[in-house]
Amino acid sequence: MRSVTSWKALALLPATLLLFWGAAPEADNLLPKPATRDSFKRESIPFPDENSYSAAKADLGRLLFFDPLLSGSQSRSCSNCHNPGLSWGDGLPRALGEKQVPLAVRSPTLIDVAWVPRLGWDGKFESLEAVTFGPITGKGNMNLPEPEVLMSRLSAIPGYVSAFKAAFGDSSITRSKIEVALATYQRTLVATEAPFDRWVKGNETAIDAAAKRGFALFAGKARCAECHSGPAFTDGSFHDIGTAKDDDIGRGRIFPSSVKLRYAFKTPTLRDVARRAPYMHDGSLPTLEAVIALYDRGGIERPSRSPKVTPLGLTDKEKSDLVAFLRTLDGAPLSVTVPVLPR
Repeated sequence: MRSVTSWKALALLPATLLLFWGAAPEADNLLPKPATRDSFKRESIPFPDENSYSAAKADLGRLLFFDPLLSGSQSRSCSNCHNPGLSWGDGLPRALGEKQVPLAVRSPTLIDVAWVPRLGWDGKFESLEAVTFGPITGKGNMNLPEPEVLMSRLSAIPGYVSAFKAAFGDSSITRSKIEVALATYQRTLVATEAPFDRWVKGNETAIDAAAKRGFALFAGKARCAECHSGPAFTDGSFHDIGTAKDDDIGRGRIFPSSVKLRYAFKTPTLRDVARRAPYMHDGSLPTLEAVIALYDRGGIERPSRSPKVTPLGLTDKEKSDLVAFLRTLDGAPLSVTVPVLPR
């Protein structure tokens, strides 16, 4: 189980990562129910009890994240698919593997990944720790099928031996230590404050009238907040929204007997959404306008389609207002310095 990290642990984090957002004024009639102030209040980063935060673990995870030693050819790192300059994604319709062959799905952003309970577009990973060696060992992805090879590479570098000792108290390099170090670093990748957050705190000039109308639609008529809920704008769940076709069945591959999970994919965060085109798990929709048009018509009608997805009957002005609101979820780009790697 995850727990909110202690204040003692939080004191170790950089101040920019501890984002606490205040509430909208009680009299703010543009903040419709049930989108109360608590619906969007930021919390401290939830580190799990079994992998509590330490600066040394996060520093080690940062080194590993940017190091191409984690791939078979020693030419690709985690940052190839999760580029901080591209809102921790890659800006492509489908992720590219080591041989530049497109994968089945696009690279998800890592923004606010600490709040995501299950990982992967189909939810096959139960935690960030469990994700680690999926892409590393994947033949079509980073193509390093034997984890022992990675441990041997790292063990031959004195700087890594020292970094593992600082993080864990001994210098042995193991698969589990690599997993928890990378997961610790990734949990620190928190969205920066966006104009929307300043509005929620009470700054009436932070977003314009169109965006305020768009938020009212988002939380009301357009029903977006039913799935894109909370400060990370995701329920962390899986839904068929009427896009995937044929054998692209998402979570249905894991639960083949479930009609409702056929074609179901993870609800992504909407943080930095205007910067993260194209959209959907397969990159099939090029713009926010195209996404809203899909929801407006309700997608493919079939037994697995979520009951939350029905034709909306939005006007052109309402669609424009929704886009205006979504653009207010882009925070300032996070300044990231690529570390000098041990060699």
